[in-house]
Amino acid sequence: MIQGISHITFIVADLERAAKFFKDVFDAKEVYASGEKTFSLSKERFFVIGGQWIALMEGDPLKERSYHHVAFQIAEDDFARYEERIVALGIERKRPRSRVDGEGRSLYFYDFDNHLFELHTGTLEKRLERYAK
Repeated sequence: MIQGISHITFIVADLERAAKFFKDVFDAKEVYASGEKTFSLSKERFFVIGGQWIALMEGDPLKERSYHHVAFQIAEDDFARYEERIVALGIERKRPRSRVDGEGRSLYFYDFDNHLFELHTGTLEKRLERYAK
């Protein structure tokens, strides 16, 4: 039986730069750095964001951008704080898609390796409730 998502891995060109991005944007807590060791396919670092294990591995980044993304849930009260943080870091943002009332708000932005992230204030339950109307 599936118990949940174990971890999410992102392939990045520069582990140091990516680690700074994850710490500065998401308040990621670094829990492991392989250094020059390669227990897996390449050098790697592990982080925890909101209880979720995130792995960064050194390698060839995505060549193109897409809408494929990972969304982290944030409280509505934290929306402005995260938006200010992203603007201050000069991170490229993507315009949010159109929404209906009740879905929540989102911040979309890219990292240096073409990964798209979303910070979202809504929940699945609220979205389904709104779509049912």
